Amino acid sequence: MNLDVTNSPLTEEQAAKANDLLSSLTADQKAWFSGYLTAIQHIGDNSKSTQTTSTEASETATPLQTGSAQSNVAQPKARDITVLYGSETGNAQGVAEMFGDRLKGLGHTVEVKGMDEIKPRNIKKVEDLFIVTATHGEGDPPDNAIELHEFLHGRKAPKLEGVRFSVLALGDQSYEHFCQTGKDFDSKLEELGAERLYERIDCDVDYDEDAEKWIAKVIDALNEETGSTAQAEEVVSETIQSEQQHKHSKANPFYAEVLENINLNGRGSNKETRHIELLLEDFNEEYEPGDCLVVLPENDPALVNQLIAVLGWDRGQEIKVNEDGDKMNLQDALTRHFEITKLTKPLIQKAATLFKNDQLTEKEQDEEWIKDYIYGRDLIDLLTDFKTTDLQPDDLYQLLRKLPAREYSIASSYQAAPDEVHITVATVRYEAHGRERSGVCSVQFAERVEPGDKVPIYLKHNPNFKFPKDNETPVIMIGPGTGVAPFRSYLQEREELDLEGNTWLFFGNQHFTTDFLYQTEWQKWIKDGYLEKLDVAFSRDTDEKVYVQHKILENSKLFNEWLENGAAIYVCGDEKHMAKDVHEAIKQVIAKERSISQEDAEEYLKQLKRDKKYQRDIY
Repeated sequence: MNLDVTNSPLTEEQAAKANDLLSSLTADQKAWFSGYLTAIQHIGDNSKSTQTTSTEASETATPLQTGSAQSNVAQPKARDITVLYGSETGNAQGVAEMFGDRLKGLGHTVEVKGMDEIKPRNIKKVEDLFIVTATHGEGDPPDNAIELHEFLHGRKAPKLEGVRFSVLALGDQSYEHFCQTGKDFDSKLEELGAERLYERIDCDVDYDEDAEKWIAKVIDALNEETGSTAQAEEVVSETIQSEQQHKHSKANPFYAEVLENINLNGRGSNKETRHIELLLEDFNEEYEPGDCLVVLPENDPALVNQLIAVLGWDRGQEIKVNEDGDKMNLQDALTRHFEITKLTKPLIQKAATLFKNDQLTEKEQDEEWIKDYIYGRDLIDLLTDFKTTDLQPDDLYQLLRKLPAREYSIASSYQAAPDEVHITVATVRYEAHGRERSGVCSVQFAERVEPGDKVPIYLKHNPNFKFPKDNETPVIMIGPGTGVAPFRSYLQEREELDLEGNTWLFFGNQHFTTDFLYQTEWQKWIKDGYLEKLDVAFSRDTDEKVYVQHKILENSKLFNEWLENGAAIYVCGDEKHMAKDVHEAIKQVIAKERSISQEDAEEYLKQLKRDKKYQRDIY
């Protein structure tokens, strides 16, 4: 915040000089200068007192004579701040690092690190502890948070009196155990005696606004505790504006032109997988293999029209879309702002209040009923099954969450094509409860996006899925279906950098003839030496289904030899089945080939994760 004649008692000339000086100072210099001014004020006050002795005056002047920022005025002791993140895909890490940067900008001493980068027993040495954590799967901690989570919930957990804390939890309301890891840390830190500096905030998939609120409130609480005069909201606001000017985001997307939109599957396939190429001319940001492209989708216009008909409202009516009172017409709000294709437990609970439908009010008390009902249903189903005349247009923002952005692993190399980005999108279509259903973004690409159209996008870097850039580390890549996308990116980059060999890809899908995604490219990389080994599993081409985990077991001896030679493992794709089955297969290989127990094999894999040599991008 710059000083001027309207926000300070300074003249225009004085304000200009002060701004020039302040802009040139470091954080430490600003802190010293603040103490200097405080001391001067204290001296002035003392000089007016007839009871100030020469000894007292000498003592008061000493800090100025020695260059110290201290005075006889009691100053709150500065406390060290530790920000820990539990992150699987990089969201929590990104928020934690942004929070740390803002704290440093306010002059605080801050250390930001992953939960696996702190020795659990050292947690008792922390003064101010702020945790930003995602929840993985069905209520589990992210991989890098497991050890600290287990330690704090175990018998060796220390007492934490004197530690102040706050927790920001990231999650997805469509999962039963929403933000569970954040809730676990929050309750356990309190149980161990730590003092909650600010209440936990639980964020849904659209976490930006809630994260900003938490950051601002925590900074306010810190300032209040330390006696700081920093205006957190103004500093945060200015920082946000600066961040938005320098990179694209959900609030500031880049509209990328579609260059290609191709179906990768052959005729007769049960699947439809789109290869999308987007133009990044004037984008001015780089990406790496393992990073994601985030797309801001739109709901299907036919589904929106059907929903408006069920509601019986005027599609052109202006409605509130948030607590701030911002408005959009109903058609646009249901198309681009609200999620209408998925039900969640919180939505059902809100609907029970807003609908004033006795049957829904009764059923909402039964958690098992909610869990069963929301599966495969949408807002139209809810309005049809539980009719209401009490729901008003301006109630929608209280009922519906924002339409979540969609993240796709990047399938191209910036080094090979800096003005383009490619993604691989599996089209989702299915039937449930007597109606045809479809994926919001995938079917938008499959049916309503053509070359020449523009799509709002931005980048999301994934620091937890990074590939080696040398030719010394063997790399094992496991990616069935669209999980192969980041490995296409990596092989493109290796070709561009002329890094040959030391790569092994496991790929799987249903049929060889129709579902071998990017087949000619893999074969070319094998021929040219950039891909050393390729193993494929096509589950529907044999009487007994064969998946990538079976290919890992078939190659047990060689797989272990690669690990002994320092190989790094990368897994991308489905979490619920594939990733778990692959993990078990690798564990079996290690136990068998090294003649060790399953427990020791599991510990070996944990160490690989700590060493960043077993990385997963699973969803």
